[in-house]
Amino acid sequence: MEFEYLSEETERLVIRPLEEKDYDMWMKGFCGRDVSQNPYDEGKLDMSVCTRKWYKQLIEKHQRLLKADDIYIFGIFRKSDGVHIGNLDVVTLSRQYFQWAECGYAIHNQFWRQGYGYEALAAMLKIAERRLKYHRIEAHVNIGNEPSIGLLEKAGFRYECTREQFLFENGEWTDHYVYFKNLNSQPPINF
Repeated sequence: MEFEYLSEETERLVIRPLEEKDYDMWMKGFCGRDVSQNPYDEGKLDMSVCTRKWYKQLIEKHQRLLKADDIYIFGIFRKSDGVHIGNLDVVTLSRQYFQWAECGYAIHNQFWRQGYGYEALAAMLKIAERRLKYHRIEAHVNIGNEPSIGLLEKAGFRYECTREQFLFENGEWTDHYVYFKNLNSQPPINF
């Protein structure tokens, strides 16, 4: 695997960039989704556009973003059967003096309430700190998304502020909480 340094294993999961060979398990994870369970859950998705050719182009795009240090997108795979259970991402907000990033996560809803979100997020934080060398990472959360807020707090994130009219969602500008975590105190590379 070309990006092996970006992989992390936990007791039950493998967190790593997606590869072309993952298509069948990736599709299985998405196609197994249940109907929407809350306002922040997309539920079942139309996957008809997601052909192997489309997926190959997606992987190529992910690799370009990764090589440019813009966005790191990780698949979450269950060790026991290789099924894709969700995604994580880390977006570089600023390097130089900041080493600052934003993270996101999504677990397919058929795998909710099994501890996978915390396990995957904790592994991704190790990658962000040890391999990507970020100092600060933040997450932006819908104000009413209590499960996501609980996950962030369990992972050691702290509430920082509310950003008003921060993100355009469902036809309107929505407020979001900002949670953050400082990962390390090493000075930036070439400081």
